[in-house]
Amino acid sequence: MRTLSNEALIDSYKKAVDLKLDREFVMLLLAEIKRRKLNLYYGQEAQAN
Repeated sequence: MRTLSNEALIDSYKKAVDLKLDREFVMLLLAEIKRRKLNLYYGQEAQAN
């Protein structure tokens, strides 16, 4: 998971939610987003806090 760029991670999370993929997978992506302290805003680039 660490090899994904911040942008790719955010995009993957959004697509997983939109496609209603497995909840555990979505939660893994979200945990990594939180670990990196990224903001989730639709229509904006991934930004560090």
